[in-house]
Amino acid sequence: MLTADRIAESQLGTNMISDSITRRSFGALMLSSAAACGQLPFSNPEVEETPQFLEGYGPIFDAGYTLPGIPEEYTQGINRRMEGFYTGEAEPGTIDVDPYSKFLYLIQEDGRAVRYPVGVGRAGRSFSGRGTIQLKKKWPGWTPTQNMIRTEPDVYGPFRRGIPGGLRSPLGARALYLYRGGRDTFYRIHGTNDLESIGNSGSAGCIRMFNQDIIDLYNRVSTPMKVNVRSEAESLRVDPEYFGRGMELPPKFLDAEEVYNALETDTPPDFDAVDPALIPEVVESEI
Repeated sequence: MLTADRIAESQLGTNMISDSITRRSFGALMLSSAAACGQLPFSNPEVEETPQFLEGYGPIFDAGYTLPGIPEEYTQGINRRMEGFYTGEAEPGTIDVDPYSKFLYLIQEDGRAVRYPVGVGRAGRSFSGRGTIQLKKKWPGWTPTQNMIRTEPDVYGPFRRGIPGGLRSPLGARALYLYRGGRDTFYRIHGTNDLESIGNSGSAGCIRMFNQDIIDLYNRVSTPMKVNVRSEAESLRVDPEYFGRGMELPPKFLDAEEVYNALETDTPPDFDAVDPALIPEVVESEI
């Protein structure tokens, strides 16, 4: 049963989440809970301090891109990657998604799990039940489904020809493709640049993650892998403390012409690119 304080907290969204973690919700957590630091106050108006980020959420070089770090305002409290004892009902070696508490669990064989915050579909738009990850891709392209175009033509219709993989793709840096009965369900677990959607409901049904988190999850997943998406009853039974956290966000409208014009000059993913920071600096000497 939820307390009045918990209900009030759950309605505030991701930016006002309590930093307390109980064993009931996730067991004994092992990841450091030190607060992340965003951009620090200027000590001199002409000097900018280097921003710092929670461990695991700093800038990442990937496929020729330098992904920005996740500002601390989006990773406060429980809205960040953690590791601890798994207290749910799914079996080891699977993924368990709770769309009501906005978490994804990667369950390990030793009874532990890695828990990631996620964004899920708006009311009536979430995948539910069981599926299997049969395919996974780096920097995937995106095309809205006919159902998405039919139900929200103003949002998705202008993008019916799709967006290639890259920084502008709504699927972000990685995508895991959910199948059921050997058929593609057209639901994905994927990255996103829409940071405020993580911990909230705002997608057309897919499961969104910070790009840093989907890259981490992608590297841990082997196909095929079973996925369970909890029902409302299961969520209430397993994690009543965080049931209903977050808020429902309205759809976002983008200018398709601007997006497609920008794509003409965008750089596609380069999977052979080497992080410049790893290339030794050549020092020239006088002869």
